[in-house]
Amino acid sequence: MTAMIHAQIRVSGQVQGVGFRPFVYKLAHELGLSGWVRNDSEGVEIAVEGEHPQVMRLIERLQSEPPALARVEKVTHDLAQTLTGLHGFSIAASQTGKVQTGIAPDMAICPDCLAELFDPTDRRYRHPFINCIHCGPRYTLTERLPYDRANTSMAKFAQCPLCQSEYDTPTTRRFHAQPNACPWCGPSLSLFDARWQPVATDDPVAVTAERIRAGQVVAIKGIGGFHLVCDARNAASVARLRSGKQREEKPFAVMVLNKFSATRYAALSVNESFLLESSERPIVLLHKSASCDAELPGIAAGLSGIGLMLPYTPLQYLLFHELLGKPDGKDWLHQSTPLALVMTSANPGGEPLVKDDAEARASLTGLADAFLTHDRDILHRCDDSVMRVTPSPARGEGWGEGAQFQFIRRARGYTPRRIVLPFSGPPILACGAWLKNTVCITRGNEAFVSQHIGDLDHAGARQMLAETVAYLCEILDVQPQAVAHDLHPDFYSTQFAQEYAAQHGLPLVPVQHHHAHIAAICAEHRVTEPVLGLALDGVGLGTDGGAWGGELLRVAGTDCQRLGHLAPLRMPGGDRAAREPWRMAAAVLFDLQRGDEIVRRFPMQTGAETVLGMLQRQLNCPATTSMGRLFDAAAGLLNVSEIQAYEGQAAMLLEGLAESHGKIAPLADGYIITDDGVLDFRPLLATLTDCNDAAYGAALFHATLVAGLSEWVRHAAEKCEINNIALGGGCFLNSVLSQALTEGLSAHNFNVLAAQQLPPNDGGISLGQASIAMQRINQGV
Repeated sequence: MTAMIHAQIRVSGQVQGVGFRPFVYKLAHELGLSGWVRNDSEGVEIAVEGEHPQVMRLIERLQSEPPALARVEKVTHDLAQTLTGLHGFSIAASQTGKVQTGIAPDMAICPDCLAELFDPTDRRYRHPFINCIHCGPRYTLTERLPYDRANTSMAKFAQCPLCQSEYDTPTTRRFHAQPNACPWCGPSLSLFDARWQPVATDDPVAVTAERIRAGQVVAIKGIGGFHLVCDARNAASVARLRSGKQREEKPFAVMVLNKFSATRYAALSVNESFLLESSERPIVLLHKSASCDAELPGIAAGLSGIGLMLPYTPLQYLLFHELLGKPDGKDWLHQSTPLALVMTSANPGGEPLVKDDAEARASLTGLADAFLTHDRDILHRCDDSVMRVTPSPARGEGWGEGAQFQFIRRARGYTPRRIVLPFSGPPILACGAWLKNTVCITRGNEAFVSQHIGDLDHAGARQMLAETVAYLCEILDVQPQAVAHDLHPDFYSTQFAQEYAAQHGLPLVPVQHHHAHIAAICAEHRVTEPVLGLALDGVGLGTDGGAWGGELLRVAGTDCQRLGHLAPLRMPGGDRAAREPWRMAAAVLFDLQRGDEIVRRFPMQTGAETVLGMLQRQLNCPATTSMGRLFDAAAGLLNVSEIQAYEGQAAMLLEGLAESHGKIAPLADGYIITDDGVLDFRPLLATLTDCNDAAYGAALFHATLVAGLSEWVRHAAEKCEINNIALGGGCFLNSVLSQALTEGLSAHNFNVLAAQQLPPNDGGISLGQASIAMQRINQGV
């Protein structure tokens, strides 16, 4: 006779709000086990009794067959011979306590719900808020854990008897689906005109579609905030949206119906299709098709790529359905169509994403011709994530075979997934950088990096930083024991850290910017041994008070040694030179003893004579070792960009030109490496000053950069006897640079570490700050 046993099982990870309890319920019934399952502050707790083999099979299948949205990180169990008399199997009420679990990110509508959405016989036919345990909003509507309806913005919607029955029945897809509702008991849509007067209609989606067809811009409330939407094929609409949003040249994201439609505008690999169709539904940067610019005028002018995304909410699918003439059946969902919508964040002037009607009324009036909104509150604004597939060695769990990817912006679909650190310590609050700000809070050996907050020169972003810190502390049940920040005293994130630490009586831990870039890479790869870090970005305050940005570092935990840097360039006008590449080009000309060419080469710049005088007298011309400014200098010398309309534009244009030209050999003797570790590209810049072919010059610039950086790193690595090379900083968003450098170093058998779970730019700085601060406190420093 098979022995009967009792098992107490605990499952941790992303296991709440993902259908884990119904999954356990079904497994237990299938295996003939008695007991119960419940959510608590640590994750999911299970008590079962039954035959020993069946109990062990349950434990095994908890790890091998979890629900699609679950991320099981650990399953522990205690077995006992003494039975407690459990009968049947039930789902017990959630328990509260010290939170040790997390909330799932927001996910795209699942195939089952999508089928119901367009099934005329289903009671949720065309319901804009359809969802189940496998899809829909999570993070953006949750106030606190445990993840129960009473703790979400759905608490105010009492379920009708049919919905309540589904919610209470463990065998349904909507068992304890917290946003569960239907047209009779759930949220509803409302349409307003440009003056916020209600538009009388029984079908707000149909009227919205009519307005978009007519060339209007409509603000549409989604999961994490509002989008501004117009027909991407209508040049006049796109131009008007650009004018209203004060976004003259920065590319717009475009939503298409499916991957077949995406191929009209971009080349699509298997892995890119996989990423586009993933439940996270990020914006994916893709290489344009030959006809893209002609078909989508003004969307991403001058760039080699375009950001495409697929619908992820029921409302977005309904809008496509209307715009396509309400086709019957479901086959249309998988057919190619030229329909393309600009789907850009409603954040005028760089402010945070607008998330409610009051903010929309204040910020978007005059910009949008209509407002399609709803009454399900967004508690936490969360922008769309932006990603690309890369050939760099950065493979992620759950991705397609051989898939490699890189974050440009990490937010909806991925926040607030935890990053497991290689060590544990007291809770840390890290406040991030000035640009592309995120914050990070640690709990034990877990790091939780917030959604993208944005640039902190806006009051709204500063308020969002404070709100995000408060929310993460609340939902994680954490009280920080130290506060980490950037060295720069003028960063608002530094000032916030100082105020927060003073209010709570906490120690401050300043962290150098580029040290944090490399530490973030080490943290996510769980590397604790010394690495050679190549940190390339726009600017970060150095330990000597200088403007760094092209740094070769030896990093071993809290220790950071500067082994070398790029040869300094002058920045005439200081920070203004970062916005005006012609100034960096002028500085190079002056340095090459060709200052008399400055006024002639830049006739459209009225300040050219003044800049020449500044260089001659060395007035307001601080030096920088920044790789970002080196890109700007090259763009100015090649007449690619004199004034940038947005951050990084000059470098992106150079990257596009280099891709269009194709690979070439580096310039012979195009750089110098000095005995004291300085990498000098002045020979390359001297050649570019006389180059009349911008595409060739851009390709030569990239090829020579890669050659110089590779040799520089190899020499330092061999001298230090280090094999791990970490690549950090915003310049590694340049795919030409990052791909060629990674391939070159890997060919010499170096282990190249690149950002994978976070962006390589300042969006990942907070993780590095937190990692260093935790280690310093653990060491008693």
